[in-house]
Amino acid sequence: MIPFTLPRTVATPSRCAVAIATALFSLSGASYAQQAAPENGNSLETIQVSGDWLGSNTLETSVKTFPGARTVVKKTEIESTGAVNIGDVMRRIPGVQATDNSGTAGSAISLNIGVRGLTGRYSPRSTILLDGLPMSVAPYGQPQISFAPVSLNNIEAIDVVRGGGAVRYGPQNVGGIINFKTRSIPTTPGLTSDASVRYNSYSQGGSSTQYSAFAGTQLDNGLGLAMLYSGTEGSGWRDNSNERLNDFALKFRFEIDPSSEIYGKVSYYDVLSRTPGGLTVAQYNANPFQNTRKHDFWSGNRKAVDFGYLNTISDTKEFEIRTYFVESFRQSVLIGSSTTNYQHQPRDYQTTGIEPRYTQRFFTGKVANDVTVGYRYIGERGTDKTYNESIATGVNGAVSSFKNSTDAHAVYIDDKISIGAWRITPGMRYEHINSTRIDSATNGKFEVTNNKPLPSINVAYLYSPELTLFTNYNTSFGVVQNTQLNSLSANNPLSPELAKTVEAGARWKGNNLSAEVTVFDIRFDNQISQIPGSNPALFQNIGKTQHDGVETSIDYSFDKDGALRGLNVYATYAYTRALQRSGATTGLDVPFYSRQTDTIGTRYETGPWAFNLSTTHQSRQFMDVANTITESADGSVGEIPGFRTWNAQVSWKMPNAKGFDVLAGVNNLTDRRYYTRNIDGNAGRMVGAPRTIYVQGRYAF
Repeated sequence: MIPFTLPRTVATPSRCAVAIATALFSLSGASYAQQAAPENGNSLETIQVSGDWLGSNTLETSVKTFPGARTVVKKTEIESTGAVNIGDVMRRIPGVQATDNSGTAGSAISLNIGVRGLTGRYSPRSTILLDGLPMSVAPYGQPQISFAPVSLNNIEAIDVVRGGGAVRYGPQNVGGIINFKTRSIPTTPGLTSDASVRYNSYSQGGSSTQYSAFAGTQLDNGLGLAMLYSGTEGSGWRDNSNERLNDFALKFRFEIDPSSEIYGKVSYYDVLSRTPGGLTVAQYNANPFQNTRKHDFWSGNRKAVDFGYLNTISDTKEFEIRTYFVESFRQSVLIGSSTTNYQHQPRDYQTTGIEPRYTQRFFTGKVANDVTVGYRYIGERGTDKTYNESIATGVNGAVSSFKNSTDAHAVYIDDKISIGAWRITPGMRYEHINSTRIDSATNGKFEVTNNKPLPSINVAYLYSPELTLFTNYNTSFGVVQNTQLNSLSANNPLSPELAKTVEAGARWKGNNLSAEVTVFDIRFDNQISQIPGSNPALFQNIGKTQHDGVETSIDYSFDKDGALRGLNVYATYAYTRALQRSGATTGLDVPFYSRQTDTIGTRYETGPWAFNLSTTHQSRQFMDVANTITESADGSVGEIPGFRTWNAQVSWKMPNAKGFDVLAGVNNLTDRRYYTRNIDGNAGRMVGAPRTIYVQGRYAF
């Protein structure tokens, strides 16, 4: 028999925390890796079907043996980057590209992340999770993160899986799975708390202040509690770009008995962000930080509750069920192209989800199987409204209103087969989705039903305790979204988008050196695209793209007993080729991605001091399918030049004053001027962040 270990019960609050962390939304293949494999590769890992993938005692080994490209960024690393927002952190991950503004939404309200050349505008091609649950207001009907209820100060870790984890997640995960894990409930008695204040000063525009507070405890009766708050108030680097947000969460965990837990979270988020929009070439040259749309803004709020039950039934069995409800509202108010009216687009959503999951380990001779079976239901209800307000009179015009409804059922099964040092995980997810959109004015009804089997297989070979070799094949699809349903007709049935991904790579994790290299190929067929010039918008299945490339990363810490002790160096590099494979522009690049990106950095620690220096770079981008080089006078079309920025930081921990530290730094050290472009009605150049000086103080008590 192959030896394995799995404790029968959860004996301490610490084990309870780990059990909660090993909940519903695990990644097939890697989510079981809890113990480092010995040299013969024959030891089995403990069952670990992780809801947030980041159990405190399992993270390093889970990443080490994962059968796909995966990067985890922890809170300490996030702080050392000097990041102001999520996008600043994501740019340092190979294969991931982020923009501050790729649409009408400002940085405080949207999330714009593109993986491996896939569109980054509102991150529609990745499954974005918050504590293992969908972040988008409507995961099927509107997967775009135009409203992102997450703030950096409440995040404990960011887990980015670029491949190898598709079978349990959907619908749209061709761009991987990204999980934002909020700060954990303490596992020790007594009060654990801290508070921080950060001030950001831009060399152009204005300044902002970020606040955060955390308090948590583990009581003797088995109840664990944590309160998280993060807020921002101030202005960005564009004129009249004021924004404010509040992000609050209350988390709880309760041990029913030594083998079972209940846990959950109640959260509230609100935000208001003014959006300066694009500039013409003449306006940009005169003042790239000006705002010609001083009344445009986005705002929204999100109220959510989730609840889970976990039972470690026996040494080889585990059951969990999670459920959640989210109510969201967001609106945009933007000046129209005629400049005589404001366009209002209020939208509300209600999303309900439930997911039971069961895991069983069994043996067949010397072969071990960890089989997980799960079912997921997501129900979405919402209303889209649009109306114009006359600037001169303040009178509102006629309201266009649509009611949206989606019921999605997914059943999945995967089996991690362990044979010596091999970990082979075949899996299948079957989706059944019914979506309806009703025009409130005409009572016209648009309806579509999608059924799709989605197979996958992930393979890892644990060559040594340090080296894991991996390869995988995964399929993903995207359903017809709410605003696309209006285009349905007998001659235009609109089929789901389908993507097939193949990936291979190697990962080394030793005492001093960590490194990873991955090659990938994505065939994205049947993409739904808007027909240019159609009004109202008309969508058809016309898009095909192919994405391939290589991603590398390396991190080395010098020996603690050597002359360079305290010094760490790291670098990442990604080459992506994303080409259109349909229509008149076949062979040209996909818009809004860079073929080459890289990060280089170093960190040095000595006593209470730490120093960081880093640089990030991206090559040029095209903003249209025709790959137009020459820029138009209004700035809406043309090449987007590449750029490199440098960041520096110093931090200090006060000696003999436990819990007090200060950090200060400069982002965009050379004040490099760079820009992207906006493709919406307020098209044009949009300048990136100038030199930014920040200082932060934190006290733990």
